[in-house]
Amino acid sequence: MHLIRHGQSHFNAAFGKTRIDPGIVDPSLTAEGERQIREAAATLAKRDIRRIITSPYRRTLESTAILAELLGVPVTVEPLVRERSYFMCDIGTPCSELTRHWPMHDFSQLPEVWWDDPEESEAALQTRCARFHATMASVRDWRQVLVVSHYAFIEGLTGQAVPNAAIVPHDPTCARQR
Repeated sequence: MHLIRHGQSHFNAAFGKTRIDPGIVDPSLTAEGERQIREAAATLAKRDIRRIITSPYRRTLESTAILAELLGVPVTVEPLVRERSYFMCDIGTPCSELTRHWPMHDFSQLPEVWWDDPEESEAALQTRCARFHATMASVRDWRQVLVVSHYAFIEGLTGQAVPNAAIVPHDPTCARQR
């Protein structure tokens, strides 16, 4: 499967300059983030992507909307691939509001409050990553799946720290590299 970190968000832009949490709840993509995702989509168009699994945060849903339109593939919203709750940006948007903004997606399996409160421990993140890894190992089409996720989740799954819009291949049938 292919993992991609969402494009630059308003949180990433501010935090990158100051290293201080700017207090932005569930931020949107910046214009640069949208550009990054469009560029990544051009790379991904050369691969056999048949579906997208995405985190329910706004920055991943916005990234996914660009990718799904350009790749022409269906989308599944999956909270297992969400970010580790640590900063203000990791407070999500309630399910009812997500449903209004993205009516084309099925949020019926998502609770109204689906993010962790308080901070998610590293052990809990690792358990979640292992669960997703095992789930993907059992599906036949994992090679054609694109997962739109976050820094901590991708690092927890692969051991790789990645910048915004980075694409990382991952074989769930092999032992986790973490």
